[in-house]
Amino acid sequence: MCDRGPDREETGIDAERLDVFLETIGKGNGPFLDALEEKARRENVPIVRRQTQELLRVLVTAKKPVRILEIGTAVGFSALLMAAAAPEGCRITTIEIMEERAREAEENIAACGMRDRIEVICGDARSVLEDLEDSFDFIFMDAAKGQYVRFLPEVMRLLRPGGMLVSDNCLREGSVLESRYAVDRRDRTIHKRMREYLRALGQDPALETVILSGADGVAVSVRKEEA
Repeated sequence: MCDRGPDREETGIDAERLDVFLETIGKGNGPFLDALEEKARRENVPIVRRQTQELLRVLVTAKKPVRILEIGTAVGFSALLMAAAAPEGCRITTIEIMEERAREAEENIAACGMRDRIEVICGDARSVLEDLEDSFDFIFMDAAKGQYVRFLPEVMRLLRPGGMLVSDNCLREGSVLESRYAVDRRDRTIHKRMREYLRALGQDPALETVILSGADGVAVSVRKEEA
C-alpha cells in the first residue's frame, strides 16, 4: 500500500515560508558540512534539500544501519551527513558516475576523516549495482531520476528484509502529477519513468511505502521481513 503525506496547499501553509522556518529552527550539520553545503550551492552542485537532510538524519538515527548504499554521490555531502548520524562501525558505499565529482567527494571525505567508513565507487550505477554482492539495510537513491525504475530490480536484490529505501526528488517539482502531454517533450521520458517507479514502489507486495510531499517529494519504503 502506498500512502502520501498531507498536501501543504490543503493545510494553507506556504511552502517557501515553511522551508525558511524549518531552516531557522534546525541545528545545522556542523562547520564542515555547513561550509560544504554553501560551496555546493554556490557552484550549482545538486545536494539534498534542507528538509531531506533532516529526514535522512532522523531515519538513519532511528534505523541504526550497519551497511548503507547511496546511489548518486555528487560531492559527498549526503554520504557524510548519513555517516555522522549512523552508529559506530557503519560502512557506506556510494556510487558516482562523474569522475570529477567522485574525486571531489573522496577529497571531502578524507578532509572529514571518514575514509575508513565511506567508499566511493566511480562508474555507471547500473553496472556497479550488478557487481555488488553485499546486502544493505539502508539505501538512499539520489541519482538520475529517469534511471530510478531501471535501478530498482538490483536495489531490491541488495536491500535486506527490514531494510529501508529512501528515494529523493520523486515528485519533480510537482510535474509527476501532470499528464505527459502537459510536460515539455524533452522531459516526457523522465516523467514516464518516475511515474512507473512510484507505481512500482506502491504496488510491490514486498514493500510498505509512504510518499512525503515536502522537499520535492521523498519516497520512504521498508522491505517487509521475510517469513
